[in-house]
This record gives sequence, C-alpha cells and structure tokens, in this order.
Amino acid sequence: MKILPTALPDVKIIEPKVFGDDRGFFMETWNARRFGELGLPDKFVQDNHSRSTGPVLRGLHYQIGKPQGKLVRCIAGAILDVAVDLRRHSADFGRWVGVELSADNHRQLWVPQGFAHGFLVLGDSAEVFYKCTDFYAPECERSVIWNDPEIAIDWPLNGRQPLLSAKDAKAPCLADAEVYP
Repeated sequence: MKILPTALPDVKIIEPKVFGDDRGFFMETWNARRFGELGLPDKFVQDNHSRSTGPVLRGLHYQIGKPQGKLVRCIAGAILDVAVDLRRHSADFGRWVGVELSADNHRQLWVPQGFAHGFLVLGDSAEVFYKCTDFYAPECERSVIWNDPEIAIDWPLNGRQPLLSAKDAKAPCLADAEVYP
C-alpha cells in the first residue's frame, strides 16, 4: 500500500497493492494495523455506498459537532473526489484538492475531519463506497455550495450542468457557512 501526498497535506491518496491475473484481481483496501502504522485512522464506525448517474454532483458535505473522516473509493465508474479545508485556523482554509477515483485506478482518498467532501460523476454512472470515523448525525450536517467562487473548484463539467439534490442546490457559500474553529 502506498500513501501519496496531495496539495493539502492532511488529505492523502491511498494506492492499494493490486494482485491481478487473467482471472481478475485482489486487493486489500483497509487493514486497521497497516493504517495505524501509516498514521491513518484505524477505527471506522460506518460504511456508506451510493450509486449515481452522470453528471450528478454530491456535496460539499460535512458535520459540525460530530465531524467525520472519510476513506473514499469508487468501485464502479469514475468520479472527481474533492476535499475542502474548512478549519478556520488552518493555513489551507478554503483550499481544495480533487482526485480522480475510479474502478480502474483503485485509488482511495482519505478526507480527514474538518474538511467538506463532495464528488462529481465523470461518466454515465458511478458507485462510491466510503468508510466514516463517526456516525451520520443529521442535526450536525452542513454543506457549502458546490460552485462557491471563493473556493473556485475546477469541476470538469465540460459545459454541462450538474444534477444536484434540492438541499445541495440551496447550500450557502463559504462566507456564510458554519465552519470548524
């Protein structure tokens, strides 16, 4: 397993070792002992799985009071997975990083607590699986609008309009959002 840096030091790309042959492949995507040795979380409490059509954009989501770290992977199709630093004390506050995750590249993205998370489906559909370090708490859920000009995420929409949930379409800009201290 390789850990690769991103432009945001706390967000990490994880490349599992893939063993493949003409029958298919095998890979270990999470191991508590190995993750602990690498300085990554070794305890998760919830797994989530979503399927979305293209060009669905989900996010940018986070929880205040019960922050979640997320280990994200795409198990079918491809997505641009995005993390935005929402820790006001951070030198990287408001900065974002995007990584393509796909069923073909097997990469995972570690999105730590204190970051908003979202993704854009790059093809016709994608399935996303992610582990969380804390439970979903609807009363703590917050979001930031996907196209906030202050954050300026370069979503590869190629002239298309993203498909959004009603809640995501009404999310506030970063300037009006509740963020981490």
